[in-house]
Amino acid sequence: MRFHSLPGSKRYPESEDEYAIVLDRYNTVLDELFAGMDVLVVTMDWSTTLTGPAGYPTPREALHPGSTHWWTESDQEDPDPEFHTHIRLYADRRPWERGCVDELLRAVADEVLVEAFFTDTGLRYIHHPYDGGTDIIMATREQHDRLRDRHSGWLSSHPAGL
Repeated sequence: MRFHSLPGSKRYPESEDEYAIVLDRYNTVLDELFAGMDVLVVTMDWSTTLTGPAGYPTPREALHPGSTHWWTESDQEDPDPEFHTHIRLYADRRPWERGCVDELLRAVADEVLVEAFFTDTGLRYIHHPYDGGTDIIMATREQHDRLRDRHSGWLSSHPAGL
């Protein structure tokens, strides 16, 4: 399911009041998914080499200090090695507390950090924020429907829900 982070499907916050709305919406859903749990905070970058620097400037390290390299997903299908890419995921585990990732969420809202997600340690719930909203994956349809109904005003009016 997809929630928009600002009224009227506005994509980017332009004032501190709008940042407050974005952070409140992100944190409200995160609280409902992860209260009382440990979460995995996951950020990503990519490179054209397995161990080289990120392929674009990113504040990932500063926004996610102490994270550990978790996984690399390599795409080497192109016969030209210059077009091979390696997506690297970094994670840390922490007890969920409202506001504990606000700096990271603010960077996502500004599209400064483009890949981050949060999940419980059992991988039953995934919260993937992006500039303009968040996508949620839930373990059951009943959980999905309850969350959707609680925050129906944050849903897109687009027929496809986008």
